[in-house]
Amino acid sequence: MGMTLVTGASGFVGSHLMAELARRGLAVRGVSRAPSPNLVRVPSYGPQMDWREHLRDIETVVHLAARVHVMRETAKDPLALFRQSNVGAAVNLARQAAAAGVKRFVFVSSIKVNGERTEPGKPFSAADMPNPQDLYAISKAEAEAALIALGRETGMEITIVRPPLVYGPGVRGNFRTLMTWAKSGAPSIFAGVRNKRSFIDVANLCDLLITTTTHPMAANKVLLASDGHDLSTHELLSQLMAASGRPGWSLPIPVSVLQLLGTVSGRKAAVRRLTENLQVDIASTCRVLDWHPAAPNLSILFDEAKR
Repeated sequence: MGMTLVTGASGFVGSHLMAELARRGLAVRGVSRAPSPNLVRVPSYGPQMDWREHLRDIETVVHLAARVHVMRETAKDPLALFRQSNVGAAVNLARQAAAAGVKRFVFVSSIKVNGERTEPGKPFSAADMPNPQDLYAISKAEAEAALIALGRETGMEITIVRPPLVYGPGVRGNFRTLMTWAKSGAPSIFAGVRNKRSFIDVANLCDLLITTTTHPMAANKVLLASDGHDLSTHELLSQLMAASGRPGWSLPIPVSVLQLLGTVSGRKAAVRRLTENLQVDIASTCRVLDWHPAAPNLSILFDEAKR
């Protein structure tokens, strides 16, 4: 296997991917805008960035760098910023990669390209028409389309991976909030929620990404990712409680009341994510790549707090 270039290498997924590539003894060059040991610092991921120096001897690019969700958006034209960071930057890097002779460009997208929620028993599949709902997802969908067109134009192989929420040691955001909840001893208030959601352990995502860098059947594919089993919010919180060593208990609150509380508190979107379905069908990914996710170990999430 030739050398892999990883963008966003100091981020949550990027740092785990760098560590796993190194553990396997694989050649990798990580780039980051933030100063970090053993990484190449780049001034920008923008559409004008000159990547030629960093693409020398590179066979595969894994593009993780992106503008992600902004909780309190202050930009006058946020869609323009999403397009600049997630479309323009990706296409600029991919075009230069093709010119440098890079064989494959792996673009880490998002399941949000498929949509925000699924109907019961109808998980998202790679064959679905894109249905992005927010600005981040729209920019990811546009980047996918532009990269696929670039691949056809240049002959460089394009692989698109759409993960759902990624968790693992060092995770932040909503999943970290659930971990804090689990450790607090507070009850699960979601026992009455019968939803199902897909997640992916960062170790499984890294294994999948490394597989896509060399597997011949990954070329020019859209691949959905998950741990391969879905959980309700209550099941997830209960498992986190058990992993943290806290006894789990429940205070069931009807979904309608949770939704009302979300509206009153200004957290309607967050409550919607906690109560609705978002399932991912990875059967095609597993079959095409002969890849199977490992069973996650949630207790490792709390190890950092125990040390």
